[in-house]
Amino acid sequence: MSTSDQPSGDLTHVALFPSAGMGHLVPFLRLAAALLRHHCKLTLITSHPAVSSAESQLISRFLSAFPQITELKFHIVPLDPLVANSDDPFFLQFEAIRRSVHLLTSPLSALSPPLSALVCDVSLISSALVLSATLKIPNYVLFTSSAIMFSLFAYYPFVKMSDPSGDLIHIPAIGSIPKTSLPPPLLVDNSIFNKIFTQDGRRIKELNGVLINAMDAMEGDTVAALNSGKVLDGLPPVVPIGPLLPCEFENPEGKSPIKWLEKLPPRSVVFASFGSRTAASREQIKEIGIGLASSGYKFVWIVKDKVVDKEDKEGVEGVVGEELMEKLKEKGMVLKEWVNQEEILGHRAVGGFVSHCGWNSVMEAALKGVPVLAWPQNGDQMINAGLVAKKGVGMWVEKWGWGHKCVVKGEELGGRIKELMESDVLRARAAELKEEAAKAVAVGGSCDRAIEWLIGRWSKGI
Repeated sequence: MSTSDQPSGDLTHVALFPSAGMGHLVPFLRLAAALLRHHCKLTLITSHPAVSSAESQLISRFLSAFPQITELKFHIVPLDPLVANSDDPFFLQFEAIRRSVHLLTSPLSALSPPLSALVCDVSLISSALVLSATLKIPNYVLFTSSAIMFSLFAYYPFVKMSDPSGDLIHIPAIGSIPKTSLPPPLLVDNSIFNKIFTQDGRRIKELNGVLINAMDAMEGDTVAALNSGKVLDGLPPVVPIGPLLPCEFENPEGKSPIKWLEKLPPRSVVFASFGSRTAASREQIKEIGIGLASSGYKFVWIVKDKVVDKEDKEGVEGVVGEELMEKLKEKGMVLKEWVNQEEILGHRAVGGFVSHCGWNSVMEAALKGVPVLAWPQNGDQMINAGLVAKKGVGMWVEKWGWGHKCVVKGEELGGRIKELMESDVLRARAAELKEEAAKAVAVGGSCDRAIEWLIGRWSKGI
């Protein structure tokens, strides 16, 4: 609910423009739900065709839950992978959307009442700036990762590459990030990701503001540094609107472990899940199964071996192996489908989270007070893992490196899970962060106030 006496967003019509992948889509839909609570009128731009079935299904559930939202279907122009020099389906979608944005000018101009602001995905900045300039409305970006990752995004295009052999990226007022922790696609010359990251990073100063799913208890110092001009002079306001709350519409149909968890003692189960884009090798899947079984704890494990779910036709027994599955059945629950992660993390029986450290997962663990064993797989996840370890809410075994590049043996994984589950220090710190998160999302909390502030700007055309 709004903290003001009158509905704050009555005159505010905002278009939300997400990009590809569940990690980008989920925070947009959670932001939409928050803006609806403040009485904004919303238009959601949905790109067709979507890359994954999970995205299509989530959007469908979202629109069914909130029929007052206008959907603007955006049919993108297909992109030739050979021209784009990439085989990553999500990066290809980023680029296809960017090249098709001009098609949105007319339908967005026809909306009634006229738009007050556009909030676009971070991967769409350059194209969306042209669009918002044509429409003569403010342009904001929703940055779908951590504030420290945004610091890198903002500063990276201005790094002096006089020492290309250097091992560190030095960011003023933030510190140093090892080059080994950078998203691997960023280090590939002429990749789509490298092009978007560097091109759009240079244009951040043209934005009216940046929204980040962050909270003071984890990244208040980083946000303050960004807003003080110490990281880079001339940045637009960086607004921590997190933690964005999961919503009921996210609940998928499928096999839920909740009834099984009800039978188990508090903090006796480890949850292992590596996000919607992580496809583990069969060898690593086998070692994960061995590690979970040897940890001595019950577990819920989400298995994934394909990047895109539309290609994921094989059953869980075929992926894990029938022999190993038989051994695992007595010790835990193995699923190969999209689940309600927030619901699982919030169950009293769950005491630890083996995670890739995608930012949505980090924030959900913070909301539920569950300590994390960080195992980065790609993208921003190593930087996020470093933050998790620094804040004392989890462990990061740095020698494991990138999960998609090396195989961690089951015995070592099992030992680290045991360490995670038995750490009173990690559990206590995670509980403290849960309390801070609850304060942030309460009526009148920092998240609520930040959204009120944004709506005030949008209603004035700022």
